[in-house]
Amino acid sequence: MAELGKGVTAGKLALNVQKRLNRAQEKVLQKLGKADETRDSAFEELVANFNKQMTEGSKVQRDLKAYLAAVKAMHEASRRLQDCLADMYEPDWFGKEELDALVEDTDTLWLDYHQNLTDKSLLGLDTYLAQFPEIKARVAKRERKLVDFDSARHHFASLQKGKKKDDAKIAKAEEELGRAQRIFEELNVELQDELPVLWDSRVGVYVGTFQSLAGHQEKFHREMSKLSHNLNDIMTKLEEQRQLKKDATAAAKKGGAKSEEANHSQASSPAPKKLGPPPSRPPPRLSPSPDPKQQIAALLEDEAAAPDSDSDPTSITQQSSVTNGADADLPPGFLYKVKAVHEYTATDNDELELKVGDAVLVLAFDNPEEQDDGWLLGVKESHWFLKKDISAKGVFPENFTQKV
Repeated sequence: MAELGKGVTAGKLALNVQKRLNRAQEKVLQKLGKADETRDSAFEELVANFNKQMTEGSKVQRDLKAYLAAVKAMHEASRRLQDCLADMYEPDWFGKEELDALVEDTDTLWLDYHQNLTDKSLLGLDTYLAQFPEIKARVAKRERKLVDFDSARHHFASLQKGKKKDDAKIAKAEEELGRAQRIFEELNVELQDELPVLWDSRVGVYVGTFQSLAGHQEKFHREMSKLSHNLNDIMTKLEEQRQLKKDATAAAKKGGAKSEEANHSQASSPAPKKLGPPPSRPPPRLSPSPDPKQQIAALLEDEAAAPDSDSDPTSITQQSSVTNGADADLPPGFLYKVKAVHEYTATDNDELELKVGDAVLVLAFDNPEEQDDGWLLGVKESHWFLKKDISAKGVFPENFTQKV
């Protein structure tokens, strides 16, 4: 007999086709109610449990794979974030070596976590579900063999009820019925033994899967908590180091400022606020200290502007009188002479405006109680020598001047 394919002959193909036709015809008759159907409610319950078990197991497998994919994605995100921190962390910052080791430990922990879940949870679940396709195929085969058995049973019964009995056909039908019944019962018995055991095994599988998952989660989060605590310590100490440097820098600047203030106390300290009348008078504005060369130039310019002692004997007398404190050429109430070392812009009509180098004759207050701390009363020397009156006198901040 010619072969149609590997292991398939024309006779076997024809036999399979005939079986399909007989099964289809038998199912139609059963649905139409023209042929009875062998039913086993206990087995049908086992099959229902099997289908439910397979559906639930497949869902757990699918969701566990999704969880593992999420773990892998979190691992990648964590690694990128940790690497970013390590790249930005400057070598001279606190804990650089510890941070690099922590980044490596974190990456290893994620890898171990993913691998353990795969090996201990997912693979066990995969093994459990791997048996379902084969059992499902045997359940379907049992269903087909049950139809074959019903068909053979009905064919044998119809031959027995026929008016013209053919003993040879009846004997052959009986033989086919016996063979169909034997094949069906072998499958039926095997499945009735296996399906309850498989149904009960789901508890152990779920316990093993989720117990393993929970154990590895606990270990992972415990170790990750330690690493997170260490990272937090590094960040805290880095901030402390930064604050210490900031405080040290501020202290150094403050020390430098104090030293400069000690050397240039009058130039750098703010002028005291005038407390007496008028009350609306603002505190004096301290202009930037001029360059020493500018001060010297101003002083020289002031000396140059003074009357020539060789050409004006009167000037010599006036200057000598100021120097020696003679009352004849000094304004009433004269105390001493000062020279402006900072510019001062008057903010009221009773204040004296100063430019660097201006010589001022300090006068006594008519009423000493009117004098405010840090303020003096005076008239510019140039005005006094020109007009011999003190009508242009005014108050000015003492620390803007220097006694001469």
